Order: sequence, then C-alpha cells, then structure tokens
Amino acid sequence: MSSLAPQQIAELARDAMWAQDASGKALGIAITAIAPGRATATMTVRPDMLNGFAICHGGFITTLADTAMAFASNSYNEVTVASGLEINFLDSAKLDELLTAEAVEVSRGGRLGLYDVSVRNPAGIEIAVLRGRTYTLKGKPVAAP
Repeated sequence: MSSLAPQQIAELARDAMWAQDASGKALGIAITAIAPGRATATMTVRPDMLNGFAICHGGFITTLADTAMAFASNSYNEVTVASGLEINFLDSAKLDELLTAEAVEVSRGGRLGLYDVSVRNPAGIEIAVLRGRTYTLKGKPVAAP
C-alpha cells in the first residue's frame, strides 16, 4: 500500500472497517467523510434511542462520537482501538435530528493518539464534545495489502 496516496489509504481502511461494523449499521450511522486523521459520521435520532425524558440517550451520542474517532484513528491502515474517552454533553438531541460527529486528530505518535470529536445537531449547535485516547497495534493492517 506504500504506493497509494494517504487519502486512498484512508478510504481503503474505511471500507474494510465498515464492512465489519455491525453496531454502526444497526444504529443507522453513516461515515460521510474520511481523510488521514479525520472522519465525519452521522446518525438520525430514532424513537428507540430516546430516554425517559424524550431526548436522545447519551450512550447513543457517545457511540456516534466514538465511531467517528474510530474511523479517524484507523485512517492510516493500522488497527487502532480506543483506550479511553471523556464526553461532555452540552445540549440535548431530539427525535428525528440528524447528528453529525466530526473527529479530528490532535496528536499521534508511536502507539498513542489523541482525538477531539464535536457532535452537532442540524442547526449547528454543539451538543457534545468527546476527547478520546487511542492505542495502535503496530504492524496489524485494517485492510489487507
């Protein structure tokens, strides 16, 4: 894969991950953009995602943000897993809203990475921010050469 451009590598890694991503598919998540160290994912809030206050359960918002981070951190075609995260909820998400999570690499060195993810509603209001840490399994490709 060394002859491929970084964007092509990111796209191949995305496609290989998505082929196996049962949880993302079950939640209706879509990966709408990918680039080295960056990814955007969307999800529409469904009735079965609402909590007892008729707003989106924070676990679903966290899953969306974590999914964006996963695709961003694996965009170099090395298997990378989350090693921790912190999420802060700034506003609520409501039924039928299309949420957009944008993950951006802050730092990547050796086996460790740091990513920031912003989750916004259709009005562009930031409803959650996630800061996540990752660990890369060196020498293990996401997409086979």
